[in-house]
Amino acid sequence: MVQIVPSPRLASLTSLHLGGPALALAVFRSEAEVEELPRIAERTGGRVVLLGGGTNVLAADGELPLLVVRCGIEAAPVVVDEEGDVRLVRVSAGMKLPRLLAWCMKRGLSGLEGMAGVPGDVGGAIAGNAGAHGMDMGSVLHSVDVFSPDRGHRTLRRGDVRCAYRSFGLGEESGPWFALTGAVLALRVASPEGVRQRVREHVERKIAVQPVRAWSAGCVFKNPPDGAPSAGKLLDEAGFRGKRLGGMCFSERHANFLVNEGTGTASAALELIRSAQDAVARRYGISLQTEVKLWVF
Repeated sequence: MVQIVPSPRLASLTSLHLGGPALALAVFRSEAEVEELPRIAERTGGRVVLLGGGTNVLAADGELPLLVVRCGIEAAPVVVDEEGDVRLVRVSAGMKLPRLLAWCMKRGLSGLEGMAGVPGDVGGAIAGNAGAHGMDMGSVLHSVDVFSPDRGHRTLRRGDVRCAYRSFGLGEESGPWFALTGAVLALRVASPEGVRQRVREHVERKIAVQPVRAWSAGCVFKNPPDGAPSAGKLLDEAGFRGKRLGGMCFSERHANFLVNEGTGTASAALELIRSAQDAVARRYGISLQTEVKLWVF
């Protein structure tokens, strides 16, 4: 049976520690349970939103008209096929990325090293096409298991979905929401020590330049296209490194990280975001698009 938590505070479910109470939280732990979600959504009302690890969400203050759905399927990865030096690995959407990366390091499977130090879970990483160090989840995605209220369960191959810079979508029209339950990733056989070394290097680089222990949601803005400077560089030059408002700030360590210093509010965070967008647009004529998901209604 799907676990239902009434009136969960988004502040307790997100890495920014911001956000008021939603209508309910529904956690499914099997593909059979996910089929209960349409009835739960109809009974609960409100908009259905899918939440992974909560590491890239900024939720508004006050009551939110949302049914928050989370995947609790955390079965261990398993190799399901071999194609030369490629191993097809089935993973559950609810599996934590650090745990998956540790599994890959032990077995010498390469392809996910760029995700070293990235929090969250597999489903959320795929849904946002998360990436770092020149790779993203779309680059290793072989197929994905999806449930939607209008089409039920489906397995879609890589060519059937859209993966672009920090975005993911089904390659066809679908209903108002869909849930990822699992995926198959195409990883390559490599030296376990080589995989560990690359992971170690990525983690060390991340610690050196990002506020990894702060309450943040990772990069606030996507990098602009067409060879423009990075969002962090634009924010830095526009004077937003360390800029503070109401318990929120752009990090002193990396200007594209918005940090809750412990007493922040979503209202202050949104005001800082809009102020930064306005300043960069005036100075450079560049419209910064948010990478963090804004649950503001």
